[in-house]
Amino acid sequence: MNKPNIIIVLADDMGYGDSSAYGGWIDTPAMEQMAREGLKFTDFHSSGAVCSPTRAGLLTGRYQQRAGVPKVIGADPKSADHYVGLYPSEITFPKLLKKAGYTSAIFGKWHLGYDKKFNPLHHDFDRFRGYVSGNIDYISHYDRMEVYDWWEGLEHIEEEGYTTHLITQHSVQFIKDHKDTPFCLYVAHEAVHTPLQGPDDPAIRGPEKANFHPDDPRETYCQMMKAMDDSLAEIMGTVRELGIEKNTLVFFFSDNGGTRQNPESNAPLRGNKGTVWEGGHRVPAIAWWPGTIAPNSVTDQLAISIDLFPTMCDLAQTSAPDNHFDGISLKSTLLSEGEPGARQLFWNGLAMRDDNYKLVIDKGSPHLFDLSHDISESNDLASQQPDRVRQMCHAIDAWKRDVADGATLQPEHDAKASASPV
Repeated sequence: MNKPNIIIVLADDMGYGDSSAYGGWIDTPAMEQMAREGLKFTDFHSSGAVCSPTRAGLLTGRYQQRAGVPKVIGADPKSADHYVGLYPSEITFPKLLKKAGYTSAIFGKWHLGYDKKFNPLHHDFDRFRGYVSGNIDYISHYDRMEVYDWWEGLEHIEEEGYTTHLITQHSVQFIKDHKDTPFCLYVAHEAVHTPLQGPDDPAIRGPEKANFHPDDPRETYCQMMKAMDDSLAEIMGTVRELGIEKNTLVFFFSDNGGTRQNPESNAPLRGNKGTVWEGGHRVPAIAWWPGTIAPNSVTDQLAISIDLFPTMCDLAQTSAPDNHFDGISLKSTLLSEGEPGARQLFWNGLAMRDDNYKLVIDKGSPHLFDLSHDISESNDLASQQPDRVRQMCHAIDAWKRDVADGATLQPEHDAKASASPV
């Protein structure tokens, strides 16, 4: 097998029940096409229930706690969380793929450190155009602290345009520029994260901001989803037009579930972004690789975002140090050569999966569910299976000790005494 091009498309805050590809309420023809021509996961999870942790896990192939990024990196310089980041000492997928001859780029959201020392270029991405914050105004590109946040590499750059459109534009050009050699493209969309802004809406942050609130939030959310779906269509269309579709894997998923405040739907799941219920981390995920992935495929294999890095290594014929990964390669699943089977996964020391069973610690009490019959986590079996609960609680405790052992230390920081990090 030739080393394939790899395109990771990451949505932000997209609910499990949003896309029509998953029976949701928003028409997303590109996602439907992707699923029709590829492989749809029904039991795929983000490693975190919020933005920064999932991204740290994706970049490293390990639980984000090992990199010292267990929660959101804050935009406010008055908060110590603002100074946390993914250190260049971490082993990340662009570093290993570069050794295998790949050129890598990220367009869109970073959210793994505001200080320049954490910049994607220091992780061996060859190109970065986007923003370092958790979200920006889609029109003016100011973050929630009213700081201008649009970068080319290590420098601010002025560029007009709707964020989703710009991310797509630069992604498509990168594909065209690197079609003849192996490349890895990380398309980190802002959509459908707040603020709720469609392509024709005014700026609500920055020097020319308007006092704007959408008349119909659901319609605005649909416009944001449509722009992202159109982006996916354009990326797949470009790959086809260049004749490289049989040597290109496109993998789409969301960084966590939908929020409680916005119109997102996590149906039929319980909970939302920020929780360890299924609605916080079970996310839509579709793999597309014409000629390699069988069309109209569906898998209920338990999988997680930290599996993508080892999968990339497997496909690119490179490797990480022994016992580095917490994730596993999904190559056999993608190629219909068998599935890994039963496994254990963990979320924030508050939930775990053991095959089809899930334990959730909520308000100090354990709750047990059999997700093969109860995807909505409505039938608590804890009182009926105390031995299983005990074993799973012990497994969570052991996991917490394991990820803390040797974890990257984020230095203590007096935020109030600090100058601007950028």
